[in-house]
Amino acid sequence: MLLFPNAKVNLGLNVIRKRSDGYHDIETLFVPVPDLCDVLELVRADTFRMHVCNAEIAGENLCEKAWRLLAQRFDIPPVEIHLYKKIPMGAGLGGGSADAAFTLTGLNTLFGLGLPKEELAGLAAQLGSDCAFFIFNKPMLARGRGEILTPFRFSLEGYRLRIFPQNVFVSTKEAYAGVTPHEPEHRIETVVRRPIDEWKDLLVNDFEASVFARHPELAVAKQALYDEGARYAAMSGSGSALFAIY
Repeated sequence: MLLFPNAKVNLGLNVIRKRSDGYHDIETLFVPVPDLCDVLELVRADTFRMHVCNAEIAGENLCEKAWRLLAQRFDIPPVEIHLYKKIPMGAGLGGGSADAAFTLTGLNTLFGLGLPKEELAGLAAQLGSDCAFFIFNKPMLARGRGEILTPFRFSLEGYRLRIFPQNVFVSTKEAYAGVTPHEPEHRIETVVRRPIDEWKDLLVNDFEASVFARHPELAVAKQALYDEGARYAAMSGSGSALFAIY
């Protein structure tokens, strides 16, 4: 079975409060990016094997964790997983989460488990905060730690979204360490209903301040996107990739 886990961008990202469990409550609008994808192949096998090409992944891969999660619950047989990475890592584009979610949906189909999307999303949330989004893979307003999802009618018809990976790795831990949680001045669901030309000063990614302070070249690159005609530009997620809407 051949699958193509796609990237996502965050339109706005508010870090609202730190929770007692160590996570943060956030608010963001997840938007899928269908033209930037990894390549994932699932093959029935006698023993589990994981092959990753074009990336160095330390420790257990999220795809393997996804298989083990289902194998423990449903006693599915081993598989051989081939993963070719095209979505940059440490870029805030959700590549690892997409790989995990697509592994769950692929195994669900491959072994005829018949799990509905809502149940798959619950399993995906155990693997990572934004994994559940990729089960649905359509614009979603996310709250909680990113796993509380509400479908959101949104379209960029008439516009073009481009992603600009940067030669900077930003860990999620690093990004959260530099942010000060606060109640947002402007709610994302309200701002994105306004004309895109009004988003620049209203639709904010709270990670940008601290990440840009550590990596000032990202701030320079973002301003260059505006100088070149972008209607809106921002960092995606905890960074470091930038995206622009034209």
